[in-house]
Amino acid sequence: MIGVFIGIWMFCFVYFIKPFEIEFFSNTNWVGLGIGFSFLTFLCYGIVAVIQNRVYKKILRWNVFFEIITILCLCLILNIVFYKYSKSSIINSVYNFSFFSFLFAKTSIVLVPLLIFSRLYVVRLIPPKEILLTIRGDNKLDILKVYPSDLVSASSSQNYVEIFYLDNGELSSKLIRSSLKKLHQEIPFLVQVHRSHFINPTHFKSWKNQNTIFLTQMEVSVSKNYKDSILAL
Repeated sequence: MIGVFIGIWMFCFVYFIKPFEIEFFSNTNWVGLGIGFSFLTFLCYGIVAVIQNRVYKKILRWNVFFEIITILCLCLILNIVFYKYSKSSIINSVYNFSFFSFLFAKTSIVLVPLLIFSRLYVVRLIPPKEILLTIRGDNKLDILKVYPSDLVSASSSQNYVEIFYLDNGELSSKLIRSSLKKLHQEIPFLVQVHRSHFINPTHFKSWKNQNTIFLTQMEVSVSKNYKDSILAL
């Protein structure tokens, strides 16, 4: 999305500003030239995006410093690629590299803020990545890793807690030696609907009757003392 956006902006810049003094160029020629610069902009951004993705997967973090380095690298690559393109037989520019870099720096005064704002905007469109919940019981082997959105409910079973969750869309369960009180302390978004049941409110579907509710692929009993918790959902 960002590559396409700045590519379109570069086309408009080349076509309307006409930064090169080429007298014999017609409007059709400038359209072709703008398309060329637009494609190079998109290609360069794509290359930088791939490198950025690989760096992120390796270091598993990202901050302002890495963002600045990414934008500076993109500007450097664009400067070199644009200069080479300007020296091709299509344009045959008389500008040397130093003067061309000066012209590109002035162009970047507008390009860089557009790039920053577009990257900030696109980041907001990306849904936040869920972090796996690690549920541990009293026994060393009592471990369950599940995404919060897949956790359906938890019920007490004597000295154990039976946790119901979705595994590839199918309801599964696991017994862990623990208590509902301890589990609720670790996972505070669970809502108590019965002395023996906690539910993930996002999986609440409807009431079956006055004492039972439908969750995703299961039913859970509700006691009178906790009905208000369900009615508030």
